[in-house]
Amino acid sequence: MDVINLSISPDLEFIRAVEEESGQNVSLCYQCGNCTAGCPYTFVYDIPVSQVMRYLQAGQKEKLLSCRSIWLCATCESCTTRCPNEIDVARIMDTLRHMARREGYAAEKNVKTFWDSFLHSVRKHGRAFEMGLLVEYIARSGRFWTDLDLGPKMLPKGKLAFRPHEIRGKAEVAKIFERFEQENVR
Repeated sequence: MDVINLSISPDLEFIRAVEEESGQNVSLCYQCGNCTAGCPYTFVYDIPVSQVMRYLQAGQKEKLLSCRSIWLCATCESCTTRCPNEIDVARIMDTLRHMARREGYAAEKNVKTFWDSFLHSVRKHGRAFEMGLLVEYIARSGRFWTDLDLGPKMLPKGKLAFRPHEIRGKAEVAKIFERFEQENVR
């Protein structure tokens, strides 16, 4: 288990920013460990969820924004459901991931690449266009041969359309992205 270096001064502005953006009071966490016990991804995390909360309480911005755990979190909300103090821990993990993204951290580059490709697809088409998403992800990540065997299995089942589906409200979805970018320019 990681030991928190208390000789590093806590970044109080970071704590405040996470609390403001997530709407959560991180000081309510008393380290019961229920979040970590319920997390199905703890085995791949470099920092367990309860320790993410502790590092946050200690204001360890660099440690948290550069960790792999925030990128590997599936936001399944097991942690949130199990929290006896009703802290939305999954929301905090999302907030940390958004902050890391804004500040240029990406400990799990392929996860970020997939996320970027997914968001680009939704912005452009109003929903995920699977074939376009796949092509963009492969081009950005360079993972040309990964899961290549899945394509022939998915095509006959109609899981990969060659053209994006037309939807109503596509322009409104694009406006959501524009509004988010305007509100979050810092």
